Amino acid sequence: MSYSLKGKVALVTGGSRGIGAAIAKRLAANGASVAITYAKDASSASAVVTAIEAAGGTAVAIQADAVDPEAIRSSVEKVVGALGRLDVLVNNAGTAIPKLFEDTTLEEMDHVINLNIRGVFVTTQAALKHMNDNGRIIMIGSCVGERNLTPGLAAYAATKGAVKMFAQSLSREVGRRGITVNNVQPGPIDTDLNPAAGEWATPQKAVTALNRYGLVDEVAALVAFVASPESAYITGANLTVDGGTNA
Repeated sequence: MSYSLKGKVALVTGGSRGIGAAIAKRLAANGASVAITYAKDASSASAVVTAIEAAGGTAVAIQADAVDPEAIRSSVEKVVGALGRLDVLVNNAGTAIPKLFEDTTLEEMDHVINLNIRGVFVTTQAALKHMNDNGRIIMIGSCVGERNLTPGLAAYAATKGAVKMFAQSLSREVGRRGITVNNVQPGPIDTDLNPAAGEWATPQKAVTALNRYGLVDEVAALVAFVASPESAYITGANLTVDGGTNA
């Protein structure tokens, strides 16, 4: 089933590669005009825009590092200026620094917190100033924000647990406008950040029920549904797409 987003404008943070790029392409395929932000990789961002346009869609790429509050706020203004409105926000920008906690530096902790939590806060606050009624705010959390079985992800899991509670709490504040807020929680997904052939892959794959890594398109499919009008009565939910990791 295709969940139509015709006439809608979506912003996907960190949309130049991996899960973000797949989400941007899927939302565009479903009819949305899509803006993506990227931190540094202009060529990858341009490739996503080109792919969307080649398929008949509309897309723009905006350079904005999600740890820079002013850049984030400016990027939201640019989206509205370029595409005229804002209906869907996908807070996808984030990172993990796999390392045992006692070996983690303060700088690494700060980076993960500033990107995974503060960046989400700032982007969401900026977007809400422009978001139309019946809009959609979608967090890309993680299954480890609910239950973590993998050593080396303590700080990352804590940030995703924060995102989970932020989504649940915010849903109570914006529901009167028909805006839904949901947290999509991927499990191990084959990306540059967490490759299925990487050194951290074996223990993650072992704890899935399906005994495999997920695909970025499998996450994008769930996001496309949550972004659609058909999901209007789902809010404050944690929707896990993790191959049974948390089963």
